[in-house]
Amino acid sequence: MLKLLKIVRDAGEVTIKYPFAPAEFTPTFRGKPEYDPKRCISCAACAIACPPNALTIETDLEKGVRTWQFCAGRCIFGGRCEAVCPTRALHLSQEFELAVMRKDDLYERCTFSLCHCRQCGTPFAPQKEVDYALALTMQADGVTEEDPDQRRQFETCPQCKRKQTLGLKPRQEV
Repeated sequence: MLKLLKIVRDAGEVTIKYPFAPAEFTPTFRGKPEYDPKRCISCAACAIACPPNALTIETDLEKGVRTWQFCAGRCIFGGRCEAVCPTRALHLSQEFELAVMRKDDLYERCTFSLCHCRQCGTPFAPQKEVDYALALTMQADGVTEEDPDQRRQFETCPQCKRKQTLGLKPRQEV
């Protein structure tokens, strides 16, 4: 019995003193996703990759907006959202204490305006996504000034592009 007590004494403390002392984590610890709406292009890649549907995207064509929403209560901290985000608008933080007084505090929302087609006026993609694709194309081509014809092409919906390719008469320009 004394031998057992000696082993226990020599082992020291096994548990941490959390919440009375700060918890220490490894650099690879995955906590709550941090979101930067300025970098987000609302492409929906994060919402598609999220297994528990903690990230959702809703498009309202009548209002011409796309709403990005994160629910911390559903998040499993898997990190797939961070991995697929092309602009690095999402990254997993070290924050893990998510207790709130009101359920609405678990939600984070951001709204983006949609780009309207130059031919038919139908909203078809987030404006930030169109601008991002145009900027990537300019960077790949080594161009510094924006070409108005190229912007017009990027701001045309897929249906009108198909009609132009087939040689059908386009709708009136907006």
